[in-house]
Amino acid sequence: MLHPIGVIRSDLTALDAAPRQGYEGAPDAWIEVFPPFEEALHRIGVEDELIILTWLHRSARDVLQVHPRGEIENPLTGVFATRSPARPNPIGLHRVTVLEITGVRLKVGPIEAIDGTPVIDIKAVLSQMDDL
Repeated sequence: MLHPIGVIRSDLTALDAAPRQGYEGAPDAWIEVFPPFEEALHRIGVEDELIILTWLHRSARDVLQVHPRGEIENPLTGVFATRSPARPNPIGLHRVTVLEITGVRLKVGPIEAIDGTPVIDIKAVLSQMDDL
């Protein structure tokens, strides 16, 4: 069973206002890491690149095929062959840069997750192999 380790605090509050990918104009946002996980932040620093895993809590879980990027002219495609947020286990994957650290809060960006999105893990970017 998954347990959130934190939450996204963002100016993005509506799904339709969020860009499809972070590099498509997403804002910076804060990750509030819950106090029991504070020690896990040890040695994360400003300018570090991280992969943030989120639970896309407002996504459909019963959709198995989509038109990529929501464009009807794109052929119907299985969600496992897309980056659609609609999927059986709606896990979001976001590559970000740490911009500021204040206690258990990390300002990161860009990130397209909406306010209130649960964070389920944070991983360091280790190499070019981690390119998303």
